[in-house]
Amino acid sequence: MRSVPSSRRARTAAAVTAALATAAGLGAGPAAAAGTAPDRYVALGDSFASGAGVPDQVDADCMRSGRNYPALVNAALAPAVHKDVTCGGATTVHMTSAQNASAPPQLDALSADTDLVTLTIGGNDVGFADIIVRCVTLGAFNLGGSPCKNSYTWTGTDQLAATVAATAPKIAATIDGIRQRAPQARILVTGYPAILPDNGTNCPWVATIAKGDAPWLRDTHKRLNTMIATQAAARGAVYVDTYTKSIGHDICKPAGTRWMEPLITNAAAPFHPNAAGERAMADAVLAAAG
Repeated sequence: MRSVPSSRRARTAAAVTAALATAAGLGAGPAAAAGTAPDRYVALGDSFASGAGVPDQVDADCMRSGRNYPALVNAALAPAVHKDVTCGGATTVHMTSAQNASAPPQLDALSADTDLVTLTIGGNDVGFADIIVRCVTLGAFNLGGSPCKNSYTWTGTDQLAATVAATAPKIAATIDGIRQRAPQARILVTGYPAILPDNGTNCPWVATIAKGDAPWLRDTHKRLNTMIATQAAARGAVYVDTYTKSIGHDICKPAGTRWMEPLITNAAAPFHPNAAGERAMADAVLAAAG
C-alpha cells in the first residue's frame, strides 16, 4: 500500500470537502399496471437522480443534468407530461419542505392523475457527503487500518447502522406521501449503485479510503439499499435494484468502464454516477416499469 505525502493528504481533504459540499447540497392503494405506458411521469430524488455534474447541466441550483436517468426514462416512455424535480442535496425533508428558493417541496409536483413516480432518496439522510469526507480524510493518514470505521463505532455501536435504521420511517413516510397525492401511480423506488468495489478492496491511488474501511463502507451501502427495498415492499412500491449490475463499474475502475466517478473528475460530481451510470439506472428503472 503506497503512503500518501502529508501535503497531498491536506490537498485531498480540502478537495473532497469542497467537492462534496457542492455535490450533496440517496399501505398501498390502486396503481397503474406494469407494462402500461404512463401518461404523467414525475421524478423525485437527490443528486444520484438529478445527475449532479453530468454534462450538460440544465439546472445549476439543483445540479440537474439533461442526461440524468429521469430524462432517459422520459425519452423512452414518452409520457404526455414529465416533471423532473430531482435536486442535489435533497433529503426526505425536502419532499414536503422547500429546499431552496427555486426548489419547492418535491411532492408538490404530484397530482391525482400522476401515474408513474420514480424516487431516489435516503443517501443524504444518512449523511453521504459527511461520510465520504471523513473516510477519505482519515484514510489519508492510515491507509492500512480502519480509521473511519473506528470513528463511527468506538462507542460499541455502529452509528451508521443506527442512522440507516432511523431513516427507515422517513422513507416510509415519503412513499406514503406520494401515495396520498398520486393514488393511481406506480411508484418505483431505486437503490444506490455501487461506489466501491463489491469485493471489499480499496484503491487509494483513486480515493484515500483505508483498507479496513472499504468493506465496512460497502456493507453500510448495502444496508441502506436493503432498508430502502424493505420500506418500498411494505408500502406496495417497486424496488429498483441499481446495485447488482453496477458491480465492476465502481470508482476504482478506469474511465470507460466505471459508472461512478472518483474524486478528481469532470464527468460528474465526485462519488456520483457519470452519464453511463445514469444510463444504467435508467435501464433498471425501465426494466422495472415493464
